[in-house]
Amino acid sequence: MENRSLVTIANYTKEKLLYLIEMAHEFELNPNRKILDGKVVATLFFEPSTRTRLSFETASNRLGARVIGFADPKVTSGTKGETLKDTIMMVSNYADIIVMRHYLEGAAQYASEVSPIPILNAGDGANQHPSQTMLDLYTIYQTQGTLEGLNIYLVGDLKYGRTVHSLLTAMRHFNPTFHFIAPDELAMPQYYKMYCEKNGIKYVEHQDFDSHTIADADILYMTRVQRERFTDLMEYERVKDRYLLKKDMLFRARANMKILHPLPRVNEIEYSIDDTPYAYYFQQARNGLFAREALICDALGITLEDIRNNNK
Repeated sequence: MENRSLVTIANYTKEKLLYLIEMAHEFELNPNRKILDGKVVATLFFEPSTRTRLSFETASNRLGARVIGFADPKVTSGTKGETLKDTIMMVSNYADIIVMRHYLEGAAQYASEVSPIPILNAGDGANQHPSQTMLDLYTIYQTQGTLEGLNIYLVGDLKYGRTVHSLLTAMRHFNPTFHFIAPDELAMPQYYKMYCEKNGIKYVEHQDFDSHTIADADILYMTRVQRERFTDLMEYERVKDRYLLKKDMLFRARANMKILHPLPRVNEIEYSIDDTPYAYYFQQARNGLFAREALICDALGITLEDIRNNNK
């Protein structure tokens, strides 16, 4: 049987990504369809989440599915010593698809190998966040009219930021130029820089963060410094306020430039920026609904044609 799990966006071809963007657009035109009537979606969140969990659950509800699951692993049999494998096998008896976030890197891959039903990776440690990448790609396409040849600036926590890691791998098909802006402590890991070199992805590293540095950005992708990823809190205190985006830094920005952020933000984007035409992070979060509707349907074998026929 074909494994339709989504563990990493790196496995998707350019054609597959564009196909899912087209599917997400169909859901933006009409997010309320009963195409999953009778299906059950299980959301297993072993790590805290607001936007990802709620958008997956909203997507399921708007498609007519029922939702089961948990947002706090303390209420599960994991506290009694149940293994991840046994949890997955047990839940697969009740659901048609599992959406899982886990604090361990590689947990989603393992779950996909033991599960008889599709697994959608909703984030595994500091590794990957493929559903976030799909909504990021959709947002970039929506705001720029293309994914080809863009200048994408990634700012802040590039070491632990699974959203930027996933975005990097997905954009390999579209000839981007990445600019990595981070302190040494949070620099893009060597593995991902080697990935860029292997796949012909152009990148430039910066430590300065000012109006001159970001003047050529098409997409300015901000991230928060993730306190929960640090074992040394002194290191966190040293770097947490290094890269803050202020309104007066935008006066050189391109007219088409959009600021994205996977959210939640702490203080890395000044609140006065929210009212500028550059701010697009709340619309980006809204796009999570449409992208995740597309991913759920695709994992369950529902095609773009099925969705269009359902609208008739």
